[in-house]
Amino acid sequence: MSETSEASETTGQPTHAWLGDRRRGMLAIFGVVLGVVLALVLKPEMPLWLQPYLPIMIVAALDALLGAWRAALEGTFSDRVFAVSFVSNVAIAALIVGLGDAIGVGSQLSTAVLVVLGIRIFTNAAGIRRKVLHA
Repeated sequence: MSETSEASETTGQPTHAWLGDRRRGMLAIFGVVLGVVLALVLKPEMPLWLQPYLPIMIVAALDALLGAWRAALEGTFSDRVFAVSFVSNVAIAALIVGLGDAIGVGSQLSTAVLVVLGIRIFTNAAGIRRKVLHA
């Protein structure tokens, strides 16, 4: 199948490369559901030392997810790039805030990280909106 939109040979419905293989999509959904169920059953506890970094890590992960969604819509998605981006965004954001805590300016660096990631999130959201709504 090419990167562009084309009609499916069996159904005549348009198919898009960014939709990917149905089995992969179902596997991803199954993984999310399994993760949620395991979290609800096992009720894992986050270490106290890690709790202040959780909001920053969630925003960094959200940035990676929206970036992946935008890349998928543009036909440039790579699972390797996504995995590296996801892990590195979370790790770098936590390290910057941790360094700030160590030198006594943690709240200022937290704000700076949130502003930068917020700008990236809104930029990706705008790109997604343009692709989805053609606006």
